[in-house]
Amino acid sequence: MTGELATGPIRVLLADDHAAVRAGLAMILGTAGDIEVVGEASDGIAAVRKATALRPDVVLMDIRMPGMDGIEATRQLVEQRIAHVLVLTTFDVDEYVYGALRSGAAGFLLKSVDSARLIEAVRLVAAGDGVLEPSVTRRVISAFAGAVPAPAAPPPGLSDLTDRERDVLACLGEGLSNQQIARRLTISEATVKTHVSRVLYKLDLRSRVQAAMLARDAGLTP
Repeated sequence: MTGELATGPIRVLLADDHAAVRAGLAMILGTAGDIEVVGEASDGIAAVRKATALRPDVVLMDIRMPGMDGIEATRQLVEQRIAHVLVLTTFDVDEYVYGALRSGAAGFLLKSVDSARLIEAVRLVAAGDGVLEPSVTRRVISAFAGAVPAPAAPPPGLSDLTDRERDVLACLGEGLSNQQIARRLTISEATVKTHVSRVLYKLDLRSRVQAAMLARDAGLTP
């Protein structure tokens, strides 16, 4: 799941407790020739069950749903490496969004996002990149850093990173995309994806947002 490129259409599962929202998302994604909606779920339990059966590339996940919420569903899907998760929320920044990102979501967007941005975000997440609502990117990372005490010692695995991997981790801490990291370090995007995958593996992390939190706590970013 971490950073691999999807072959063929990008397969998407929609998880939201409002049928009208799912219908709207399906209509928007249906305009993209490289994206296919393969299923829908109205709660977290159904999202995990259907994702396990369908193995989509991306799950568009609401946070507040009956029964199992989107936070727990995200945690289960990411821990089992079933799919990348992109949270869509009506909220700006709150504990629900933080919880979802801590659980390994690749990022989040507001439900007010325009069609082109949503389609682009699905493509980015399917390719292993991260997506955060531009207006709150810095606040999300800062809030994580402020809410989570800095470790007394370097996190396990940090010393195992190569110099280049540490550079990539520092870039993640700044909230840079794969494309931006490639430009910054003068390497290809494919190489960036490889480095990100290795960083996540060595540090036992589930998402690049978690890596950004660790980078800030470790003092790798200003």
